[in-house]
Amino acid sequence: MQVVVVIPAYQAAATIRAVITRTQATVPPAQIIVVDDGSTDGTGDAGRGTGTTLITHPRNRGKGAALRTGIREATARGASVLVTIDADAQHPPEEIPRLLKPILEGRANLVLGARKRDQAMPISRRFTNWLSATLASRIGGQPVRDAQTGFRAFTREVAERVQPAGDRYEYEANFLLDALRAGFRLVSVDVPTIYGARSHFRAWGDTWRMARAFARHAGRIVAGAT
Repeated sequence: MQVVVVIPAYQAAATIRAVITRTQATVPPAQIIVVDDGSTDGTGDAGRGTGTTLITHPRNRGKGAALRTGIREATARGASVLVTIDADAQHPPEEIPRLLKPILEGRANLVLGARKRDQAMPISRRFTNWLSATLASRIGGQPVRDAQTGFRAFTREVAERVQPAGDRYEYEANFLLDALRAGFRLVSVDVPTIYGARSHFRAWGDTWRMARAFARHAGRIVAGAT
């Protein structure tokens, strides 16, 4: 089984090399694809010489666009399972085997690294995290514990069949909701809740885009999955 890890990166020069090194130590056979999304701080330079594939966007296009580029490249390279992980060290690479396990055991097509809504999560994020998880569970008819996590593992079939809209953070919401609507089996595994890095989430613009992603499924929110 060929595992490919996709790391979308923007202004992550301070953390990207450590994330790559820890990922390589945890899953040595995996290929790693870093998509530098138009960074100006030397993120691409920090990722060079690490044995990874580096793809560079000439300008910042958004996390969703970086993920789309990385996932497309991963499938072109023959990935049978893909992992997405952020470049800011908020996702521990050491947890990747736990995300892969339900797929290897045939229990899931998509696995989410679910963070606890405890004191480690900023209070401003706890409500939106709970709300999005509640709505996603109703839309998909399966329990979703963290609809906002970007730490995910999924099969090649999911990568090929789910083609979500959006170039920014709404891409991840659309990816999850479209996968649920397509009937893919989902499992959540607990991962540590780590915050500290500066977020590139734009409070007004990205919140509006996320709301629109869920609004597309208003009928399911009202009536539930059938």
